[in-house]
Amino acid sequence: MTILLTGSSRGIGAAIHTALTDAGASVIGHGTASGIPADFSDPEGPTALWNAALEQAGGAIDVLINNAGVFEAAPLGDDDWTAQWERTMRINLTASAELCRLAVLHWQARGVGGRIVNIASRAAYRGDSPAHWHYAASKAGMVAMTKTIARGYAREGILAFAVCPGFTMTGMAEDYLSSRGGDALLADIPLGRVAAPDEIAAAAKFLALEAPASMTGSVIDVNGASYVR
Repeated sequence: MTILLTGSSRGIGAAIHTALTDAGASVIGHGTASGIPADFSDPEGPTALWNAALEQAGGAIDVLINNAGVFEAAPLGDDDWTAQWERTMRINLTASAELCRLAVLHWQARGVGGRIVNIASRAAYRGDSPAHWHYAASKAGMVAMTKTIARGYAREGILAFAVCPGFTMTGMAEDYLSSRGGDALLADIPLGRVAAPDEIAAAAKFLALEAPASMTGSVIDVNGASYVR
């Protein structure tokens, strides 16, 4: 089982990498010292990553996990608001879409099935702060894309899933919690704490390796009941 995992250098991505390798999977990382470098703000980045990963894998990738993303504020009054919107969409959504496209075409050409796991966000459903319209929109797009892939290619054995974390204790989340008043945000989480990266990793590992085919199109929430559907 060979898995391409984007954004594997820290936080949720690093936890997913560990969970998968501990389960015996061969993981090709992106952005780590031992992984493949690729800049997703560059339109050529996703294709370059896919081609390099495919060569490293010996011509066959079984699972794609899109985890790479940015969470950068863009207050409405900023002069570069549109540029920030486009940067976030490029990295969070378009790069993931391009990799999904390459994965589906790869599996179709080989005549085999495969799995896609997209790491989205609670923000896809409940939105985010006024400075993060672009982030919420990018993650909602990722969920819609996941469901579209699941519906479109299930008969070919190509499965797609998404994970929607809430706040997760990565460096990125710690900065955001402190900037928004951590106690107030924690009060909005019935569990009383933010998720640990290994909790998100457990969900991603299950979907990548174990989830039954009939679960294709599923979105797994991991947010301490701060948003329920």
